[in-house]
Amino acid sequence: MSTALVPPETATARKRRRKARTKKVSSLPAIVASELPHAEIDLTPGREHLVCPTCKRWTPITGVLGTPKLVPHHTEPARAHTETPHRCTGTNRKVDINIAIEDWHTEWTEAVATAAARRATKVLRKPKVIQAPAVSQITPAPLSATSALDAYREHFKKCRKSEGIDHCGGTRRCADGARLAALYEQLQPSDSVHDRVRTREARVDTLLARVRATTASRTAASEWTKHREATTAPRTALAKRSGTAVEEANNTHRIPLPGTVSHLRGIEVPLKPLRPQSSAH
Repeated sequence: MSTALVPPETATARKRRRKARTKKVSSLPAIVASELPHAEIDLTPGREHLVCPTCKRWTPITGVLGTPKLVPHHTEPARAHTETPHRCTGTNRKVDINIAIEDWHTEWTEAVATAAARRATKVLRKPKVIQAPAVSQITPAPLSATSALDAYREHFKKCRKSEGIDHCGGTRRCADGARLAALYEQLQPSDSVHDRVRTREARVDTLLARVRATTASRTAASEWTKHREATTAPRTALAKRSGTAVEEANNTHRIPLPGTVSHLRGIEVPLKPLRPQSSAH
């Protein structure tokens, strides 16, 4: 019997099912679907998956209509391209699907809605506490003669009342009293120099303020004189035209109202008629 050969141009490969066909079953106890969280199992028809309890990776479930079990898988992801991959011990482990797909879908929808309704709480940043410097890093405040004298007096009062052998009394001073007295004598000249400098600066500031005030007053007086002369000249000319000495004296001290000759006389009487006379016909 002769067999017809198929040309290589028309030959096609048969499509194979991409599922594991092994009949091996793991000796580990079966995974109960009802005991898994809703977020770790997916029973959607055609894409049944669950999170493998051993490697914590999403793994497909094969044989859903017969004997459900996990497909063979490795502990490393496929995109890692590991040269020596390790087979997970949860391979071919049985899965006990003891819940209905409708019930699982209802519970999964409620869980998704509850998670979507949650709102993230507002993060309140704690204020950063500035770390205190070490004792060796603290810069002491500069002492003055006044503070040194106060410290010496306070020490003298306490030390004089004490009953120790070496204490301050009369002209006698203890080691601490002598140290404070020497510190006061050392700081006193520098304080006096600072005081003299401050007094001199205050005196210079006072003189400058006085000079500025005098200059400002003189400038204001000269400006006022110029303004008064400028405003008095028109009034003097107006008084001369009036021909009376009283109006002349009054206009030198008072500003005439607009449209008037002076305060003594009102508005000047118009000499021209308001309306022109019409010609006789």
